[in-house]
Order: sequence, then structure tokens, then C-alpha cells
Amino acid sequence: MNKISSKTLQDLEFNTVLLQLAARCTTELGKEQVANLEPISIKSELLDVLGQTSEYLASYSNDNRIPNHNFDTINPELKLLKIENTTLEVGGFKKIGSICTTVATHIKFFIKFKEYYPLLFAVSDGINIRSQMVVVKGKINQSFATALNTYHASELLDEIRESVVDNRRVLAVKSMYRKKVKGAVMGTSKTGSIVYIEPEATLRYSRELGNLEFEEREEIQKILNDLTNRIRPFAPELYAYQDFLVHMDITGSKAKYALEMDALLPEISDNRELYLRDAYHPLLFLSNKYKKEKTYPQTIALHPENRIIVISGPNAGGKSITLKTIGLLQVMLQSGLLIPVHERSKVCLFDNVLTDIGDNQSIENHLSTYSYRLKNMNYFLRKCNDKTLFLIDEFGTGSDPELGGALAETFLEVFYERG
Repeated sequence: MNKISSKTLQDLEFNTVLLQLAARCTTELGKEQVANLEPISIKSELLDVLGQTSEYLASYSNDNRIPNHNFDTINPELKLLKIENTTLEVGGFKKIGSICTTVATHIKFFIKFKEYYPLLFAVSDGINIRSQMVVVKGKINQSFATALNTYHASELLDEIRESVVDNRRVLAVKSMYRKKVKGAVMGTSKTGSIVYIEPEATLRYSRELGNLEFEEREEIQKILNDLTNRIRPFAPELYAYQDFLVHMDITGSKAKYALEMDALLPEISDNRELYLRDAYHPLLFLSNKYKKEKTYPQTIALHPENRIIVISGPNAGGKSITLKTIGLLQVMLQSGLLIPVHERSKVCLFDNVLTDIGDNQSIENHLSTYSYRLKNMNYFLRKCNDKTLFLIDEFGTGSDPELGGALAETFLEVFYERG
């Protein structure tokens, strides 16, 4: 399949679909990547993605709910791991540990329910084979426990913190006795009659605490260095884990979107036939759903014996929305999204979807509209073949009606001959 042009995606408002999809992602990376979603040109890959979304959608209606895939991005940590002699912070290890646990949960889940989710199991299994997840996770958890234990290794530290540092005790000594009390003068009262002294014993502890804190910082640094060096070789696996969870997030957002508009995966035919039964325009359907208004579906069939349909009717009669419904559903499906049609619908895949829809009102006079349409038709004639879906709104307008009609007829004949 060829790449569908950005003009077609724009004409059909595919970007609005992507915005709505991004709003249903739970992770920042998922939101970012969904924005760049485009039609998938390799058929086997497309069928895989559609199947995975369909499996995820099914999880909403059975008892085996797919585990939560939420995570905090570890991109900054992965960048650091690429650079020799860098050290990750404790927060970074926590995020990495959490991602490892989440991926492990998914792998176990899909092994258990692979009958229900064969395609999603295949994705998780790919990651399992690649990385021997459990080994890495064990090492990280083990080393991480060491780091945390070191933090709280010294009971003395805790004791001192509570009784000395957070609550620094001083003696209120009458100034005439100040020489009798060994310790450091911490201040005096306003009148000067009282001197506040920190006793010598306390001072000794303060100094000891300072030394211990210094040693603790050095020890923590050593452990973090060691930990970082241990997980550095596993950076590629960590990239793969994060990618897997982003993929689950995007698949989950497609499934949520499908659930909201009663979308499904229709039969995909290898023949050139398109039968959309009770097809809804997704954006119109959702907008009406929130306003509690009814949307009217369309049913339309195209096949080799009936390849061209001309729709006529009054303004605001729904001609353009019919074209946009057919086009947007096709683009969504070819981008791996489920579509709001009756389950008995049948679709085929096109190499190209070409559109001449939309507002040419911005073009000031009829001549420029006319030359704009001619340019478009010229482009279509260069691009079209027997695997092309054409959507042309107001064919032959922008010129004298007789000339426009004759041109439309000529173009239709060429399109017909090319199949």
C-alpha cells in the first residue's frame, strides 16, 4: 500500500481523531506518539495492530482485565546510561524498578490468558525472549534493597536525628555560671541574664553526626555508582520495556475510543468490495452522543460492478458528510483503528485515498477555484490506479455549468477506464 497524503488526512479531519485518541492515553509518551500515527502501509502489520486493538476491546467485556500499564518515563535515565561514568539517582532506580515490575506483570498475565489474547501475548512474548526480564529485575531489586538498607543502616543516625538535630537542645544558664558549664554558647537572652549553651556532650554528638552523614553520603554514592554500572548493559532491554508499555497505552486508548463509539473490526476482504452498513461519522457520532442527540447512520456498497456513485441533493442534505464518513473510516481502519459500523460490514484496503473535499470558499474568484480543481484532477490522474478510493465533492464546479459537466464526464471516463 502507498502512503496516504497529508492533504487527504487533513480533508478528512484525521488530526481531530488523533487528538481525541491522545486524550485517552494515560502516559506522556503515549500521547506524544499517537499524535504521529499514520496509515500503516504493510498489510500484515496493519492486520496485527487491528487484531491487538480488537483483543484489548474484548478485555472490557470479559473477566480478564488487562493489567494497568501506567509508568513514568525513564528517557532521562536511559540517556545517562549511554554515557560512561554517570550515576543515576535513587528516584531513577525507583522508576526503572517500577517499569520492570509492570512489564513482568503483563508478561505473566498474557502467558496465563494467551488463549484470549493471542496477538497481545505475541507482543509481550517478544519482549520476554529478548531480555530475560526476571534476571534483570532480580538484580535491580537486590541492589536497590542494598542501597535502601544503607540509608537506614545506622540506628545511631536515626536516634541522633530525632533527639539532637531536629530538636536541638540547649541549657538556659544564668550568665554568672556560664564558665561552669562546658559547651558552646548558642546565644543570650535579651537582657543578657541568660546564656544558652549547647552542652559539650551534645556538641560531640553533633560532630559525630556530621562525620556519619558525610560517610553515609559517600557510601550511598558508591552504591549508586555500583548499581548504575550493573544495569548499564541492560539499557537496550529497558528501552524495549518502555516501548512495550507505550504500545500498550496506545492500544488501550484505541480500545477506549472504540468502546465509546461502538466501533469494531469488520471483515476485511481481499476482493475489491466495500459494504458499510450503518456506518457513523466518528466525530459527529461522539459530538452528538455528548449532546444527547441522535446521529443517522449511512449504508453504502461499492464493488466491481458498481464502482462509481454520484450523490445529488439539496445543500445541507448530507452529501459531504457521506463522503467524509467513507473516507475517514477508511483512513482510520488503515491506521489500525476500529470503526463504528455494523458487524456485518465488509471493507477492503486501498493503496491510496484521494480527496477533493473541503472549503474552496477561501479562493476568491471562480477562475482560481476552477484552476485549483483542474490542478487537483491532474494530480489525481497521475496517482490513480485500480486500488484507489476517490472522494470528490462538487465535481466540475467553479466554471460554466456546461463546461464543468463536460469536464466531470471526461474525468469520470478516465477514472472508469483505469478501474
